Amino acid sequence: MSLVWPTRAKSVAKSLAWSNPLAWWWAMLTLVSGVNIAAWFWLYRYLREPHSGLSAAPGTELMLLLCAAYVFGCAFRSFLPRADVQRICLFDTWLSSVMIGRTVATLAEVAFVVQWAMVLHRLGTTTGADTAVTAAWVIVPLILIAEAFSWYAVVTRNFFWNALENSLWAVAFFIVAIGLGRLVLEFDGAVRATLVIAIVGIAGFLAFLATVDVPMYASRWRADVANGARRLTPLEGLRDVGLRWVVTHDMAEWKDEIPWMSLYFSGAVWSSLALCVFYALAG
Repeated sequence: MSLVWPTRAKSVAKSLAWSNPLAWWWAMLTLVSGVNIAAWFWLYRYLREPHSGLSAAPGTELMLLLCAAYVFGCAFRSFLPRADVQRICLFDTWLSSVMIGRTVATLAEVAFVVQWAMVLHRLGTTTGADTAVTAAWVIVPLILIAEAFSWYAVVTRNFFWNALENSLWAVAFFIVAIGLGRLVLEFDGAVRATLVIAIVGIAGFLAFLATVDVPMYASRWRADVANGARRLTPLEGLRDVGLRWVVTHDMAEWKDEIPWMSLYFSGAVWSSLALCVFYALAG
């Protein structure tokens, strides 16, 4: 059976009307992303000024560059939202290509986890907390595997691999929480409070993954199996992700994507910015 991949699927509407709740959601994502970009530029300028007292911290420049990859990558995905496996998007442009979006997401997410690894490694080596240092070395390979699972899910249109991907994110950040928990014992005052806040935030992230995100992908996978959905081969999928996107402004198509995208493109980006400040202070 042959497949035909049109460069653009027919859209259900020519523009995103303000009467559509999706328009307000997209406007919120765009506004938050604009603020995040402005915050990064301010932080970049401040941390590089000699009078800040933080500019000499080794690795601060790299942390800022990693943060930029995450901030700008998430902003790009906010301006042009898409759901990769379903091939749906809000706007009919080649920049909505799943290939482009998934590539940007991969680079941004790897940069984000490297930020966490750098913080854990610096604090662990400073205090002699081997648990934190070990966590720093473990989480990056785990997320690289998760990214491979994500790509396979997108290429083959199989949500099972998305469930595995997000399960690995849960494992990686559980390890981060263990490393931070070990570091709590080495500090007091504001640093200890910051570490505790980070652990609480990670606990919330893990709860979201366990109760919302992973079950959502597992449910989609089971539904596809029950309906006999056809999977793409890797070669078919690679062509498909580059040439096909479906513009839809139907809330029913987006309702499950809105919660995780809203949290991802706001709270996660704020944590990336905060990691730069914390790393510089630790220096």
